[in-house]
Order: sequence, then C-alpha cells, then structure tokens
Amino acid sequence: MRHVDKNKSIVFKQTDPERGFSLVEVVIALLILMIAVLGVFGVFAFATKLNSGNSGRSQALSVLQREVELLRSAKFTPTIVSTVTTATPTCATADNGLRDISGGVKAAQVRCGADGSQYTVETTIDDDPYVAGVQTSAAPTLKEIELIVTPFGTNGRWESAYRTRVVFRRVRAN
Repeated sequence: MRHVDKNKSIVFKQTDPERGFSLVEVVIALLILMIAVLGVFGVFAFATKLNSGNSGRSQALSVLQREVELLRSAKFTPTIVSTVTTATPTCATADNGLRDISGGVKAAQVRCGADGSQYTVETTIDDDPYVAGVQTSAAPTLKEIELIVTPFGTNGRWESAYRTRVVFRRVRAN
C-alpha cells in the first residue's frame, strides 16, 4: 500500500506478514472448489452408468449369438418338436439347448449371460417370409427368424431401450 507524507515523497507502508485470507475469500474459494468437484463426480457417475450399459449390451450380444447358433443347428422340419424348459431357468440351471423352429411366435424365454445376468429372448419364426400373414406352402423351404434379446427386469430403466435384435433367414438343408 502507498502512502504520501508531508514532504511529497512516496513511502511504502509495511504490510503485516501474518495477515491471512478473510472469511469471505475462503468461502468463495471453497464454493468454486465445490462446483469443480461436483462436476468431476458427475462425469464419473455418467461414465460408470454408460460403461455398465455397454457391458450389458455386450452380454446381450453373447446371448443372441448363442441363440442364433442353436436355431441354425436345429432341424428344419423336426419329427419331434424340440422345446425349451418351461420353468424360468436360473443361471445355475441353464436351458436344455434345444430349439423349436416350427413357425409362429414363441413364448418369451429367460436366458443367462456369462456374468449371471438374465435376458428375455423373444423368437418369431415365419415359415413363408414372402407372403405377409398367409402361409402358402405346407412344406416351406425358407424360414425367416427374428430374435430380440432384452435385459431382464429393466422395464422403465434406460437399459430397456437397448434391445438387441437380429433377423436372419434359414434355407432347408436337411
């Protein structure tokens, strides 16, 4: 701080070396720090939520791939209709691996991912994909199969928007 004395010379006043911050300065600094820390925590929370969704979608793709492979390996026209277990499987007691590819909409089944999470699998099989709603052939040679895998129990949560869906066609080979 400057001070002008009687002789018109400038004299610098000594400041107190132990003078600290005022309470107002400390409160403002803490407020700015709190806003910055809350922003960082918000980014971490968002990243964690996004990564858990990516993990769920990856598991859903794994379940979807397994279902596609089982449907591709099933008999095109089975003599005995292969069915899945009717009880909701837990991850310890998986399904029997058999799939029914006769036409129609199948009842939704529950499948388990590698990490123990459960997924709802919906299957629709069209025996005559070229004619909408009308089966024109008693002995179809082409089937269109649609699979939809949804994380189990996520109704109303943001993960339910990330259903995994595939449509593929299968030609009679056996």
